[in-house]
Amino acid sequence: MDSAATSQTAEADTKNATLIYRQSRWTRLTHWIWAFSLFFMLLSGLQIFNARPQLYIGKQSGFGFNNTILQIGAENTDNGPRGFTEIFGYRFDTTGVLGWSGPPGQETPRAFPAWATIPSYYDLGTARVVHFFFAWVLSATLLVWLIAGLVNGHIRRDLAPRVEDLRKLPRDIVDHAKLKFHHTREYNTLQKMAYGGVLFVLLPLMIITGLAMSPSMNSVLPWLNEILGGRQTARTIHFTVMVLLVLFFIIHMLMIVAAGPINELRSIITGWYRTDPPAKHDQATERSA
Repeated sequence: MDSAATSQTAEADTKNATLIYRQSRWTRLTHWIWAFSLFFMLLSGLQIFNARPQLYIGKQSGFGFNNTILQIGAENTDNGPRGFTEIFGYRFDTTGVLGWSGPPGQETPRAFPAWATIPSYYDLGTARVVHFFFAWVLSATLLVWLIAGLVNGHIRRDLAPRVEDLRKLPRDIVDHAKLKFHHTREYNTLQKMAYGGVLFVLLPLMIITGLAMSPSMNSVLPWLNEILGGRQTARTIHFTVMVLLVLFFIIHMLMIVAAGPINELRSIITGWYRTDPPAKHDQATERSA
């Protein structure tokens, strides 16, 4: 097929594509509230982490225990101060980013650099206020969304994987690997699994571990700390969930760019989404069946 024919086909597909109302106002509102809240929680959480830049497994920590799995710090060497990150006993030089960072000649020892924390200067009190405020905003919104999603059928209709979705999973993985996307009203299998993992596993786990680390909550829910293996283990799980959410965000952004950023952003801002032409969608369905 020559370039002129290809151009005509693409133009015809665009004309035949259907603009549908895919995202409700409530879905769009909660999406942006969560994104805004997680942004401030992440940067304020890194500031809180800087107060004790080590992670442990178990109920106790300190010099007398060999249960550190992550440590970020600085040390004096023959070449001057150097930053390091140690994971499961393996140490890496991370000078300039982790452990030792700052403007040339004004470097200081800090786990995460100033540009990655809120506030940029060391202020544990302000960081805790910001972190807890947005944590409660996220928790309340997630709870309301969960109740509303169960009542209006959004969770069952749009997020719960069906048997046919699982059958399409291998094909869906191959299509994503080839950056081949089908623009339809329904989420594909990988989207359902990814969104479900974030909404029903990672976010609730982050909230639960956050509560387990709170001394005030220990008096209300003393068993929560025990179930999670102690406050230090809860802190490690909390940090791990944060890393997984950051990875999800990176992949999410890459998929938006690959699938067509204008269409994807229009959907989550206005609710309207342009789907593939019916004929093209039907052919893709037949191939995946």
